Amino acid sequence: MTANDFLARDMEARRAIAQDLDATLVVEAAAGTGKTTELVGRMLRVLATGTAAMTEMVAVTFTEKAAGELKLRLRERLEHERARAEIDLAVRRRLDLALETLEDAHVNTIHGFCAELLRERPVEAGVDPLFTVLTEPQAIRLYHKAFDQWLQQTLNDPPDGVRRALRRISALGFGEGADAGPIARLRGVGYQLMQNRDFTAAWHRPVFDRVDRITELVRDLHQLAELSASPTSPRDNLCADLDGVRRLSHQISLEESFGQQDLDAWEARLVDLTRDRGFSRPRKGSGRTYSATVTRADLLAARQRFFDAVQQFKQDADADLAAALQGELIGATARYQQLKTAAGSLDFGDLLAYARTLIRDHREVRQHLQRKCARIFVDEFQDTDPLQAEILLLLAAEDPDETRVDAIRPRPGKLFIVGDPKQAIYRFRGTDVATYWRVSRQIERGGGRVLQLTRSYRSVPEIQRFVNAAFAPEMVANDMMLQPDYVPLSPDRASYRGQPAVVALPVPRPYSNRGMLKVSSWAIEHSLPDAVGAYIAWLVDPANGWTVADTSPDGTEQRVPLEPRHIAVLFRRFVSFKDDVTRAYTSAIEARGIPHLLVGGKSFHGREEVELIRAALAAIEWPDDELSVFATLKGSLFAFDDALLLEFRDRFKTLHPF
Repeated sequence: MTANDFLARDMEARRAIAQDLDATLVVEAAAGTGKTTELVGRMLRVLATGTAAMTEMVAVTFTEKAAGELKLRLRERLEHERARAEIDLAVRRRLDLALETLEDAHVNTIHGFCAELLRERPVEAGVDPLFTVLTEPQAIRLYHKAFDQWLQQTLNDPPDGVRRALRRISALGFGEGADAGPIARLRGVGYQLMQNRDFTAAWHRPVFDRVDRITELVRDLHQLAELSASPTSPRDNLCADLDGVRRLSHQISLEESFGQQDLDAWEARLVDLTRDRGFSRPRKGSGRTYSATVTRADLLAARQRFFDAVQQFKQDADADLAAALQGELIGATARYQQLKTAAGSLDFGDLLAYARTLIRDHREVRQHLQRKCARIFVDEFQDTDPLQAEILLLLAAEDPDETRVDAIRPRPGKLFIVGDPKQAIYRFRGTDVATYWRVSRQIERGGGRVLQLTRSYRSVPEIQRFVNAAFAPEMVANDMMLQPDYVPLSPDRASYRGQPAVVALPVPRPYSNRGMLKVSSWAIEHSLPDAVGAYIAWLVDPANGWTVADTSPDGTEQRVPLEPRHIAVLFRRFVSFKDDVTRAYTSAIEARGIPHLLVGGKSFHGREEVELIRAALAAIEWPDDELSVFATLKGSLFAFDDALLLEFRDRFKTLHPF
């Protein structure tokens, strides 16, 4: 399709959003296309035409912040429309009523909306009428308590999966990170399974002959260790990289000599061997022969065969262990549910599950809610999980007796969905872009329409062409991989020829300091911050004449001199090798006297000015804390030198400020 085709399709989509109020629409809106503006405009149109009242409308957003912004924008549009002189008297009355009842409208997150439903019908839902909703940190703490209680009982006679998991040295592949201990990792696995507790079917567990596989691998381990044991040169790189194999072989041989056969420990050590860098990525060394009896090629081939076998064993063992844990950790989830019930609390997952069951299994409640929720608007639908989708479809169903989610046909015009599969937060709390596709196709089969907004108001055409050229070849539709197709952005704003829209800033020193012209990521990371700081200083210098489009208070756009507030530095990550990436950039900007605000970062409490304030507050609250008093007096707030502080300490025997 040409750019004009996309633009024409965009115009038709916006017309349908504003005028086709009796059509069920799924709007795929790319970044900056004004999707929230279109959503608010449709809500306003529904109110103005009397199609539905404010109290009959439901607007579901992804976050509480987004819900607040949506309600604020709706209020602004209502006030603006009702103030127009040419507006019809009947329309003004409808808008006045909408403003009066705006605070009673269901503009909320899906979890907040479900909480409202449960508080309205607690008896039918089977929940405590005075239930409290656990925040995520509260839910995590409660689960940790439940898990610890369950584990203490389980350790009396640990089942297969728990026993094996606690022997693992490396991470389990899911759950908490590799740096955590085995109990913390097992707890993390249990928490993830608890969040998906509605999926109760047992995981498939293929036949896995663990004993024979471990026995065979141990035999091959000893053979490889023997082959690599006596190199011609003690400095052979290949010998050094296979040291982990020989050490593990020696350790298991000692255990075997005492008649021990600890299969759980051997499984854990074999799996952990795959993380040994020397074993997984060995240097080949030099020379055809490795030892008097072994050629280098034979040893490398033997290592590769053993490595492949261990990798396959790890995959099979991890799959077997995961399936075992899925069944065994149900006890921890059950204990967590008991603690919640005793406390009269629900977590986010409960809100969805109880609301879905309430609507699906109680015909009278379902029909009441279907009448009450005349219009349903959903934003950021690509981040909706299957439970949320089921709730929305049940409320929008044309047939009030249909509860099979795949068979529901939404009532025409009742459901309006906005989303962008390209922006899906994959697997966040069970969300899946496949849910978006399934619901979109179901709506199309039921007579609804899928529209696309491509005209982006944020960027000039040069940036849009740059983004289109970068993403179009890479983002190709693939249902199996859950990959949506790329929809190119269409221009709206005019180009500005006075300055380039895209600048590729060169890296001054991209090469490592090892005497070779080899690009190094370490060198780039250390070279860029000062270059970026210098470039920002050059941009904001009025003498260079850089300008930016800005909106004046009356709503008109004009070009103004570029100021620091117009510049944003975005980071792909905050930490690199445990170092805060943002520190070097803020230092470079501060050194040039440029005002800035750091949002995010990983070392906030490690910044000098923050440590100074913390020390001062500690000294004020606890004046007997000499270390805090010393840090405050020596720091930049007072800048007392060491000699003065030493004299004070010597004279008064303390650094107490009184």
